Amino acid sequence: MELFHNPKIDWLGKKWYFLGFSLIFSISGLISLFFWHHLPLDVDFRGGTVVRVKFAEKPSVDRIRDAANKAGLKDPRITTFGPADHHEVLITLSRSATQESAIDQGRATIIRALTQDYAAGAAQNQGKLDLDNVTRESLTSWLEQQDPEHLGATVAAQTKYQAQAGAVLHLRDDQDSGVIPAMSDLQGVVDPAVLSAFQQNAYLSGFSVRSVEIVGAEVGKQLQHQAELATLYSLGGMLVYLWFRFEFIYGLAAVVACFHDTLITVGAFSLKNMEVSLTVIAAILTLIGYSMNDTIVVFDRIRENLRLSRREPLPDLVNRSINQTLSRTVLTSGLTFLTVLSLFVFGGQVLHPFSFALVVGILIGTYSSIAVAAPMLVAWQEWRTRRGRAATLPAAKKAKV
Repeated sequence: MELFHNPKIDWLGKKWYFLGFSLIFSISGLISLFFWHHLPLDVDFRGGTVVRVKFAEKPSVDRIRDAANKAGLKDPRITTFGPADHHEVLITLSRSATQESAIDQGRATIIRALTQDYAAGAAQNQGKLDLDNVTRESLTSWLEQQDPEHLGATVAAQTKYQAQAGAVLHLRDDQDSGVIPAMSDLQGVVDPAVLSAFQQNAYLSGFSVRSVEIVGAEVGKQLQHQAELATLYSLGGMLVYLWFRFEFIYGLAAVVACFHDTLITVGAFSLKNMEVSLTVIAAILTLIGYSMNDTIVVFDRIRENLRLSRREPLPDLVNRSINQTLSRTVLTSGLTFLTVLSLFVFGGQVLHPFSFALVVGILIGTYSSIAVAAPMLVAWQEWRTRRGRAATLPAAKKAKV
């Protein structure tokens, strides 16, 4: 399928505009990386604790931050999570705020901070049971101690209260998504005597800790080091492959274009102050391969045309080669871009960083194949000419029949 019939766009004539565009975005990213936001790293790399909290009403990030600061938590990172009507936030604590050896430490710390300085009615509810954050074992034990149905310390009592505790947690976690809206919702779920005990000696805090994830400092540093090596090895491996498959100048131009794509993508994360996680690294490695593939297609056409048109000026030949592959580039990159754009728009908060990296990377990767890699070949030829050396680029060999 051919979208463009014999296009004659002077791509090399616009190389200074392309250079200006690349410099603006590259330098902006570098300024942000070194002097502004730096590179925001996810807990995967820097270590720490991530606590996901569900609220009954729309949470106030400022109030949550104040409550965390009053509890002695240093610089917690608080971000909304998921759709706005889910009322969920992610609270990321530094690795010094919790102990790696106890995963319940982060959960208990957040519950204590929100109970004391965020939840309404904290003073009159002291000593009462929080039904929004109680575990099944704790609730069963509490019911056995309260013994609202006067069953005594019997096996039948234990069985009965285990069933009542299970019914409460089923309502909270499966039907109400983690938070019980009102005590009246328990009517018909538990026996009247148990409900009366809840009304007298329990309360609803209005928030619930849904999950806790802990990454140790050493693990985070190791993951960060491995991510850096994976990126460098992928670029180095492609340079070596293209050096043998084509020629060194082609490999160098392709690797520079991939480095350009990676720099701008990472810079975009820094400018947006968006955390880089393991999934983002996976997206960047995917983009390196995608950009390299697109560049090789253009380079292969350049080499083929060099074999057929040795006397044609290189800028004209490069322009013609880019135009000949333009339909393929637009079709392939366009369809891929629409796919990742849909993922970015509809994929949700969890996939947002991953899809953002793909959206930026595919745009920049397609652009660099035309505006960075190809002009480098012409610049190399001009440099060789000024030095009085042979200026002809390596061409493709004639296929053997």
